[in-house]
Amino acid sequence: MFCIKLLNIQYLYEKKGGTMNIILLSGGSGKKLWPLSNDVRSKQFIKLFKNADGKNESMIQRIFRQITNVDKDAVITVATSKSQASTVINQLGNSIGISVEPDRRNTFPAVALAVEYLKDVKGVAEDEPIVVCPVDLFVEDSFFLDLERLGQEVKNHSGIILFGSKPTEARTQYGYIIPENDSKISKVKSFIEKPDLTKAEELIKNGALWNAGIFAFEMKYFLNLVKTMITYDGYDDLFNNYSEAEAISFDHAVVEKCSNMHVMKTGSVLNDLGTWESLTKAMEENVIGNALLSDTCNNVNIINDMDIPILAVGLEDIVISASQQGVLVSHKNEMIDITPYVDRIDQQVMFADKSWGSLKVLDASDKSMTIRLNITAGKRMSYHSHEYRDEMWTILSGTGKTIVDGMEQPVKAGDVITMEAGCRHTIIADTNLEVIEIQRGSEISTSDKKKFELE
Repeated sequence: MFCIKLLNIQYLYEKKGGTMNIILLSGGSGKKLWPLSNDVRSKQFIKLFKNADGKNESMIQRIFRQITNVDKDAVITVATSKSQASTVINQLGNSIGISVEPDRRNTFPAVALAVEYLKDVKGVAEDEPIVVCPVDLFVEDSFFLDLERLGQEVKNHSGIILFGSKPTEARTQYGYIIPENDSKISKVKSFIEKPDLTKAEELIKNGALWNAGIFAFEMKYFLNLVKTMITYDGYDDLFNNYSEAEAISFDHAVVEKCSNMHVMKTGSVLNDLGTWESLTKAMEENVIGNALLSDTCNNVNIINDMDIPILAVGLEDIVISASQQGVLVSHKNEMIDITPYVDRIDQQVMFADKSWGSLKVLDASDKSMTIRLNITAGKRMSYHSHEYRDEMWTILSGTGKTIVDGMEQPVKAGDVITMEAGCRHTIIADTNLEVIEIQRGSEISTSDKKKFELE
């Protein structure tokens, strides 16, 4: 099916099996890798890895690059929440397909909405195969050749095909698939969810596979299945009534109940980068950002997202991460979930990637906030207003223009623009713009924003 040649770590690919239709599930609350992650920037958006050009890239940028290396025409749709949509656009560009969940309702409704998006918005035919996988995979490029084959095999096997990875060791945080036989594609005999260590070792001896959370199906088959569980009429209806859908995982809604289930085995190694220990093992450098390690440090990683320097002396097996959200110092072998501790920290989002650039909160109080904005050349904010606060922009560098209540004016370094509450305003970058924004008012809230069409 393939003609493949390896060149500069990229697969040149003669495609005979059709274009891949891939849904990338991008969810998560962003608490497990605090303080580098938050509700807006989950772990898949943190730029910890090097690409071929030596630049840092995130998991979502890495997986997008790997998929398009295998199939440059792949139809890629990211299923994500409203809070993360801007970050997806920031990292992958305006042309990426995005299925935005109005509310977080778990993976089954998210997949259903994304498939309806492909059918009604993107015009994908109902007899096309769809591949669904998590966006936070960290795998080698060759893995996506198996992923392409998974989509093709849907035409040979009705129902749903899962992706099973051969275990490298007994792990208790994974689900396991027990196939009926040793063939490349087999019917599924049963599932075991997160067994203890003894049971995991026994399962591996008997040929069990890790459940990679990846699956494929023909669109028509899946949508017929969805409509036995959710009543709706097309994408718009499902989107508008999404909050009424049951919040349930794909595994619980489909995998555990579907009788026509196959598993395709892959030899590719899946890396779960859900802990600081696993993440730092995948990093190619010990320090990212403004930080120094003494010669007496051993197996220490620092990821610093702030401008102030960090110095580590005489440490071993430690990870230090710092951002506007806070500072974490942890032993790498400490495997506990830090989410319960992060839940006790009462704070707002202190940084975010936006479709137009990025922001960092420098100072915040009940009635004022100071933010550093970086607006990418050629991008602009939405045309909007605030009811309860005044704003002031001070241009630090770059050139562009502002529009305030319909009046347009050019701006450059040193200019100051003021907007009273109720004023409609936007800023447009001709070159990269660096701006300090000061907010003052009786209510400083992200909900105090009304958008308008720019005439």
